[in-house]
Amino acid sequence: MSDARVETALPSVPATTAKAVAVRQRKGGASEARRDLIATSAVAAAIIVAMQIASAYVPEYIIPAPLSVFQSIKDLLLHDQQHILVTLARLAAAVGFSMIAGIVLGGVMGTVNWLRPVLRAVIIIDTGIPALSWMLVAVFWFRDAEVRIFFILTVILLPFYALNVYEGIRALPPDLVDMVESFRPTRWQVLRYLVIPHIVPYVFMTTKSVVGYAIRMAVFAELVASAIGIGSRMSLAQSTFRIDQVFAWTFLLVILNFALQAGVGALEKIALKWRPEVEVR
Repeated sequence: MSDARVETALPSVPATTAKAVAVRQRKGGASEARRDLIATSAVAAAIIVAMQIASAYVPEYIIPAPLSVFQSIKDLLLHDQQHILVTLARLAAAVGFSMIAGIVLGGVMGTVNWLRPVLRAVIIIDTGIPALSWMLVAVFWFRDAEVRIFFILTVILLPFYALNVYEGIRALPPDLVDMVESFRPTRWQVLRYLVIPHIVPYVFMTTKSVVGYAIRMAVFAELVASAIGIGSRMSLAQSTFRIDQVFAWTFLLVILNFALQAGVGALEKIALKWRPEVEVR
């Protein structure tokens, strides 16, 4: 069967499905983003006000004044860019590899019946092992700090992608599968025109879910297994009783999380622009 026949038949599926479901497309995307920004700004302002009030009644080594924290943020951005870039590079490498490997493993689990039980058992066992155990094992197994952190992040993040892709394949509508199979496609055509487009939303959903978790795990891994990176600098700030720097690094990590979430969300909108956004009435 030619790719042209499958490609001609399938593009109408999203539109047909969208028409069959009685939902209303969301018109106020920009206004919703504005409300989210206002809410986030209000919460951040409330936290700053609370810190200012608390710093007047407790010692500075417990709650520093916001101005002191902002000065520390300025100093960190001027003098510790290397540590920020190293952490970002580690995150990008680990998340990128985990995404690719997780998609492959999830795809194999969803399409190769005889391998599914074995791979699923391995992944479930992996999810049951505490992150601290992997960190301690990595210290014993690997001498290089970069390999340690990459290993730790990969074994923690990969199962999220594998399981979500597997569940995405299992969620394929039976009617859609039957329709595609009626054209007698090759296995590659099934993957290209049916499976891959269907799992893309699951990949983006997983990425948005694990970004914040990946940042926390990267910082934790750097604290345990590396002398460079944001985690190591936070450990140094703790050992020198620089609570202002601890708060500064924390605020920078929160900002980094917002930036990465926004980046993933923007890519999702581009990749899924064919899919109408809906809201439950």
